[in-house]
Amino acid sequence: MLFKDIPGLFDIKKTLSAAVQNQHIAHAQLFHGSYGGPQLALALAFTTYLFCTNRQGDDACGECASCQKMKRAVHPDLVFLFPTIVTKKVKEPESDLFLPEWRNFIADSPYRTLPEWLVYLGAEGNKQGNFPVEETRKLIPKISLKPFEAPFKVVILWNPESLNASSGNALLKTLEEPPSTTLFLLVCSDPQKLLATILSRTQRVKIPMVEEHAIADFLVEQSSIDSEKAFQLAQSAEGNISWALEKSKTENLSTSTWFAEWMRAIYSKNLSKLVILADQFDGFAKEDQKGLLEYSLHVLRQCLYQISGAPQLIKSLEKEKKFIDNFSKTLSQEKIEKMSSKVSDVHYHLERNARAKMVHLDLSLQFVRIYHAQQKA
Repeated sequence: MLFKDIPGLFDIKKTLSAAVQNQHIAHAQLFHGSYGGPQLALALAFTTYLFCTNRQGDDACGECASCQKMKRAVHPDLVFLFPTIVTKKVKEPESDLFLPEWRNFIADSPYRTLPEWLVYLGAEGNKQGNFPVEETRKLIPKISLKPFEAPFKVVILWNPESLNASSGNALLKTLEEPPSTTLFLLVCSDPQKLLATILSRTQRVKIPMVEEHAIADFLVEQSSIDSEKAFQLAQSAEGNISWALEKSKTENLSTSTWFAEWMRAIYSKNLSKLVILADQFDGFAKEDQKGLLEYSLHVLRQCLYQISGAPQLIKSLEKEKKFIDNFSKTLSQEKIEKMSSKVSDVHYHLERNARAKMVHLDLSLQFVRIYHAQQKA
């Protein structure tokens, strides 16, 4: 992965390459940006540039032995840590046991999300992925040896939000006293979920959202879609390149269709339908459940723009815009605030393993009360 392969973000690329050129590199950095954004791609490009033996100005050459190894993610001085799951074959998971799958996963696209990774591993039910505490402890002997080829060993820790208290504290000990030739790049989309002590020991590298025109151009290059559809997707993505790439390959809007069906059942007070939808919701994978709730917040936010007289801020596909236009006519700012708060509460409880069917049905009934109480007002 080279800087030039990543759409937009000229300033942050310049900052990262300058850090290497000036040898002002923090030993622990937190690359954080929007969900599905370019932070992993930038961490890989930064490492490629750091390891490159024939740099071309502000980018790696892409041709030297180090660049070729980085392209395949097999460089001996690169260490990956990422969430894993127990499988039929792997009872004590750790990142090294899943490296072949991981390399294929990021080779397909470095703009990935945890739900995609879990699906790729074949996770079933409520498996969410985590870092076993033993893996973070085993990191110390991995990085205690001197680098084999590069000036540094680089540890890329993807999705540190999945660290629990035990594994987080074990990592903290390593961050406090790292070997002088080791760099840590933590790659995440929600730094608020990290331990405060980990945050305090990292230099935060805020990755801005990729510009819409840059995402659109990137989609045209990567997929066989026209520029108009590419721009619509770029507007709707809100920085989620992973989502935009997926939508560029298919017209399947199952999430939006399911949400619209749910709202129609609430509008018509169709309780039997709401029970059926709660059953369906219960059958989805945990990360898909969260995704539907996050999509719900997205639509409610777009409706708020519509009723606030700022339709230019709406970022949705044409099919979704028609639904938002009609749905927003039945809403008020107060209603949106209450519904959004309830969705956030359910998201919180799902992360703590509440029964999905019960919390979703309860959410639906609260939506009915909120929606129709305001209809009467």
